[in-house]
Amino acid sequence: MMKTALIQLNSGPDIADNIPVATKLVREAAAAGAQLVCTPENTCHMRFSSDDKLKTSLPEEGHPVLSALSGLVGELGIWLLIGSLTIKLTEDRVANRSFLLNDKGDIVAKYDKIHLFDVDLPTGESHRESDKVRPGEKAVVAETPWGGLGMSICYDLRFAYLYRALVQGGASILTVPAAFTVPTGQAHWETLLRARAIETGSFVLAPAQCGEHEGGRHTYGHSMIISPWGEVLAEAGEDVGFITADLDLSAVEKARNAVPALQHDRPFQNEMSS
Repeated sequence: MMKTALIQLNSGPDIADNIPVATKLVREAAAAGAQLVCTPENTCHMRFSSDDKLKTSLPEEGHPVLSALSGLVGELGIWLLIGSLTIKLTEDRVANRSFLLNDKGDIVAKYDKIHLFDVDLPTGESHRESDKVRPGEKAVVAETPWGGLGMSICYDLRFAYLYRALVQGGASILTVPAAFTVPTGQAHWETLLRARAIETGSFVLAPAQCGEHEGGRHTYGHSMIISPWGEVLAEAGEDVGFITADLDLSAVEKARNAVPALQHDRPFQNEMSS
């Protein structure tokens, strides 16, 4: 058994203001017995425009959020997934990067978001993440005391092949830190998360942003912990806080043995007519 906690945040535009909120919740989650704590995408800050995000992003070395949280988990003796930080790479590019820290506060894995959110929603809301973000190129599975942990971020959730690859690479836990919009969250968030769990027979941990942010942007919240059979073990509402669940890790093998779809890949030819 392993106890996990997901932190739900409402990150503002100022990195310094967000650090005490995140550290307080991580500390409370650890006090509740969590061995693995996860924070959402954009734990550092949420900016309305891509230009403002670029101007206020910082390099990985000496990043104040990374420094604060690595020191904290070393003190608490827990593992921590920092859902993502916006990491300054060059004068015109950043990475949307997730970090996994061990119980000593060391970085044991990093993942740069592969699939970037470039959409025009029916509500009129538009996003062009690729304007400033350099996409990642590598899928990442990290070794933990509880098995392989496959890393992803938000919009990756819509690309099922990534999660199949992560599981074929040894993952039994999948992390999906996110800042889902309200319209797409209401329509698709739970369905997609449960599908990824069912397809792969894996635990899915999805910590989320919630509420209103700079520029009137709203995120959906509803952080979720989902079992390998697709059951919602815990769900947050729309407010800042955290949720916990005890994960019975033997459930992974049980689900994969019950429906061994991961063993049934077959090659096929694409002969679609034009």
